[in-house]
Amino acid sequence: MPQHSVWTELARRRYLTSTAPWRSGAYLLGGALLGALTLVVGLALTAVGAALTLVLVGLPLLAALPLTGIPVAALERRRLLLVDPAPAPSPHRTPKAPGIPAWFRLRLKEQATWRELAYTVLFALVLWLLDLTVLACTVAFPALLVAAPAHLAAVGGPGNGIRPAKLWLVDAYPAAGATALLGLALLLVLAHPLGAYAAARAVFARLLLSPRDSELAAGLAEVTRSRARLVDAFEAERRRIERDLHDGAQQRLVALTMSLGLARLDAAPGSALADRLATAHDEAGRVLAELRELIHGIHPQVLADYGLAAAIEDVADRCPVPVETAGVRLPRLPETVESAGYFAVREALANVGKHSGATRVRITAAHTDGALRVDVCDDGRGGADPDRGTGLTGLADRLAVLDGTLTVTSPQGGPTTLSVEIPCEPQAQSAREA
Repeated sequence: MPQHSVWTELARRRYLTSTAPWRSGAYLLGGALLGALTLVVGLALTAVGAALTLVLVGLPLLAALPLTGIPVAALERRRLLLVDPAPAPSPHRTPKAPGIPAWFRLRLKEQATWRELAYTVLFALVLWLLDLTVLACTVAFPALLVAAPAHLAAVGGPGNGIRPAKLWLVDAYPAAGATALLGLALLLVLAHPLGAYAAARAVFARLLLSPRDSELAAGLAEVTRSRARLVDAFEAERRRIERDLHDGAQQRLVALTMSLGLARLDAAPGSALADRLATAHDEAGRVLAELRELIHGIHPQVLADYGLAAAIEDVADRCPVPVETAGVRLPRLPETVESAGYFAVREALANVGKHSGATRVRITAAHTDGALRVDVCDDGRGGADPDRGTGLTGLADRLAVLDGTLTVTSPQGGPTTLSVEIPCEPQAQSAREA
């Protein structure tokens, strides 16, 4: 059964039979204990830091005091789960540079650090005392009344009077039983104020310790930037692999093919050696052709040298379905944009050849209003579905890193139009070379 927040349980009739009262009590008890510990540790650190300041050793300790709210806030966000199962994410960002100094500087600049410090001070001085007072009034006081019969028996039975919770005198079991029933009734009645206070206390903690909208936006922007950096690193690694294959393995295969060709000329025609050399020479040629196709698929040289327009023309020439490119003319664009546009066109043409049954394809590409737009239209049977493993889902994820969009219009019976739009600005040749 899913766990609901205390606020939700309070609005239901079965509040008393749910776990909400127990969770509320545990939340306040934990707050009282943690708050008292926070007060003791905070006073001790302040005293030690102030005493050691005379020999300059305490200055780093005093400088680190503003950060004491961070671990307390982390524990408080975890404790919120007792009252409200909704997660409370950390408002802190990840430092761009590794190491303690970078982490320390970032934390001191964040508003969340100072909010957490304010909460910690308030927690140590006020909140834990409130938690303890509410627990005493709603749980401890009724519990003392409930325990009246056991207390009376412990002091020797009737004739030995007791005062439950320091109130009235009880010297007989009937009076002790009535007192216990009163305490049980108070427990049931006060369970609602207990839950209401715990829920309000959790709301206050979440207000100070959860990230603001601006911090969530900053975190989202950082995630977007990190994804863009990963794409850049992936593209750089792709180009490195392409260069290594082109300059290494391909050249060795070319040399091997030439050597086998020369050996065929030296072998006696019709001999077994000549036949084996011919077979090896043909196989080396096929391997070389496959390697060149692989290199072209990793990162075509025409894309790096001449840009997206030339690369679209090149991939269109190799498509088994006739492709009209309508004289595509594009300026040089950022490398990641050109790469994303190229692989979008290549994926679209691959799907056309495998699934569409089309007889013609038309590609249009233009850079207008600060964005690259590429449209691939075919006259096939339509019904393209990204969920069927056509590669469109991965393509959409790749475009999303660049704030781009992928739109597929493919009704049953066709036609199918794949549109790619990526915000970008033209890039000067000198900038690319730099």
